[in-house]
Amino acid sequence: MAGQKRGGFAKEISRNKYLYLMMLPGILFFLLFNYLPMAGLYFAFVKYHPLAPAFGLGSQFVGLKNFEYFFASKDWLKITANTLFLNTVFITSGIVVQLGLAVCLNEMTMKMAKKISQTFMFLPNFISWTVVSVMSIALFSTDEGIINHVLVLFGMTPINFYQNASVWPTLLAILRIWKGAGFGSVIYLASIAGIDAEIYEAATIDGASRLARIFRITIPMLKTTTAMLLIMNIGSIFYGDFGMIYALINDNPMLRSTTDVIDTYVYRALRMYNDIGMSSAVGLFQSVIGFITVVLANRVINKLDKESALF
Repeated sequence: MAGQKRGGFAKEISRNKYLYLMMLPGILFFLLFNYLPMAGLYFAFVKYHPLAPAFGLGSQFVGLKNFEYFFASKDWLKITANTLFLNTVFITSGIVVQLGLAVCLNEMTMKMAKKISQTFMFLPNFISWTVVSVMSIALFSTDEGIINHVLVLFGMTPINFYQNASVWPTLLAILRIWKGAGFGSVIYLASIAGIDAEIYEAATIDGASRLARIFRITIPMLKTTTAMLLIMNIGSIFYGDFGMIYALINDNPMLRSTTDVIDTYVYRALRMYNDIGMSSAVGLFQSVIGFITVVLANRVINKLDKESALF
């Protein structure tokens, strides 16, 4: 039986060798950057010492002590709540805007206008968050910001954005949508392109208006894609977008009440105390909770619609 299985596996590789060869770069990528680094989880349970033999494998085992730093702090609940809230806003607003942009682009009849619109929508994705942070200072600065200049021009009171923590969840969501929604709509555009044109033709013959075709055909046909993206995004719901938040907020303590997430908190702690074990422990916590939320989200979607579930 084992020999038959080995023979069947060898025959499968031989039959589809070119397909597996095309898969090889992707397999190597995930192996090198996703699976091999999992060996570093060992450091979540030791007092890491860089001079210990075998890359720290001789470090002192401390059990769950590395988890105490994060969970014993009075701010861990607030930081976790901020991470969940911001990511929930980012995920929901991102999916809604991406879907809307894809539908609007699909409904455009002028090819030149469609291509120009797509180009301008995709460009922000290639701008780094560091450049976006410079742009945000030009927009939101109290003394020199464009928005406050306009407010003063109309006799209104300027807003001190960099001392007002309550406005930043909204600003972060807007900037994230501006930067990534256009590029993210590509997946929806590809899904829309796969819808059978005969369905639209039949609906048109039956007298369906353009809005009716959008809400009765296009959007319902995208529910599987939406569910897949939702499940994949939920997997990183406990990971704050460190690159975005740290570039825009930096170390401004006046904005931490609404913008401080697990990743920025761990970065500050790592920079101050150089405690690799603690940062590894928090990373493990994020990964485990993220895995649990993915499984639960998939189970809920599986109950609602089995065809839309990821697994």
